[in-house]
Amino acid sequence: MKTVDRIEELRFLEAEYARPGSSFVIVYGRRRLGKTHVLREFLQGKPGMYYLATEEADAENVRGFQAQAAAFTGHALLAKGGGFSWNDLFDALCEHSPTTKKVIAIDEFQYLGKANRAFPSVLQKIWDERLKDANIMLILCGSLITMMYSQTLAYDSPLYGRRTGQLRMRQIPFRYYHEFFPDMQATQLIEHYAVTGGVPKYVEVFRGGSDIYQRICENILTPQGYLYEEPIFLLEREVSEPSRYLSIVKRIAHGNHKLGHLAASLGITQNKLTEYLATLINLDLVERQVPVTESNPEKSKRGLYFLRDNFIAFWFRFVFPYRSQIEMQNLGYVLGKLHEGFVFNHVSHVFERICMEWVAEANGGEGVFFKQQKVGRWWNDREEIDIVALNEDTRDILFGECKYSANPVDTDVFYALRQKSAAVKWHLGNRQEHYALFSKTGFTQELHALAARQPNLKLREAKGTEPFASR
Repeated sequence: MKTVDRIEELRFLEAEYARPGSSFVIVYGRRRLGKTHVLREFLQGKPGMYYLATEEADAENVRGFQAQAAAFTGHALLAKGGGFSWNDLFDALCEHSPTTKKVIAIDEFQYLGKANRAFPSVLQKIWDERLKDANIMLILCGSLITMMYSQTLAYDSPLYGRRTGQLRMRQIPFRYYHEFFPDMQATQLIEHYAVTGGVPKYVEVFRGGSDIYQRICENILTPQGYLYEEPIFLLEREVSEPSRYLSIVKRIAHGNHKLGHLAASLGITQNKLTEYLATLINLDLVERQVPVTESNPEKSKRGLYFLRDNFIAFWFRFVFPYRSQIEMQNLGYVLGKLHEGFVFNHVSHVFERICMEWVAEANGGEGVFFKQQKVGRWWNDREEIDIVALNEDTRDILFGECKYSANPVDTDVFYALRQKSAAVKWHLGNRQEHYALFSKTGFTQELHALAARQPNLKLREAKGTEPFASR
């Protein structure tokens, strides 16, 4: 599959390669994000070697690394000899073409530290005594975020302070998603993205057809499906108490967003739950949101917790509760639940995030009126607004409503939004108000006519192969 997005990531790696002398880069991020694909593309045309570490014993990784080093350097003794240490192998790499900048990329690096707890210390000494002055670019890449952080980035890691840069890979934004499916229309793109998110490997297994329900059946709603147990695999590799984390994510997926309610339903203290949630946030699975108008978000008591990952949210809503039926091949019941709730309970929420991301990316461009300083959601005890963007300096504020429904949006949606906006007390009476409506299926003639008379109202429809592309 071709590389989509990753422009900034490749640009960063190229800048590190162009750095005079040696460079030491940490690349990390959850599995399936395409880190290896990016490394291989970066390595094309450059003198270097790539080694994929395994979960075997340290001696086996030494032998595997030796074979790759021998192939790269053409060193006859490395190719035939035995009994080499890590020091010996890096010595041979340093001595090979010393005036040429070489790349040494070690993928799934965390397994080396797992097999040999002393390995980060070994590599620290090798870097300090050999590599940092050897015109080498060392890349350590890993897909287990917790282990990669503890072994390479944490303050108590032997490698702390050695890196010249770090790159955390994240999911590909929706604005690039059409490049995976260039012939799909907006609704199909949004619904596929609502399941796969921006995880390239998930996208890859969903290619080959446009029927989202068929793709879901083949890849998720069968015990043999590639993604059937993916969230369990992900948590089992990252955390020490996967069952506890599964329970937390399940409750958030089913609408339990308040810290106190979550703690009570789980039977644990809020302090302990906060630790679990911090881990899930670090893994990019959960996010804490506060109303965008809060002046001190970190200390706000109005924070709510939501699932950040589209696939995880989908799986916990439509797979996890029905695993018994899936195992018993009672797919009719499961598909009934899926058809009943997929759009209303899942896709519509993803659509809101897509619209919010568009507002943030189109900052100051067509459809958003002004340069924003903050973009997010807003709510109080009675009302909520899908999108609120604001600029404290100019006192401009944008209110947005997102409708993923079968019918065109009519004027009543605008009037309801304008009424709700009065509940937002931010500089009330001394601000410039703007409105934006987002729709899956367009707008009525009456609303178009109203927008023509209202210069502070913009209408955006998800259509074509690049939703909201004209900006």
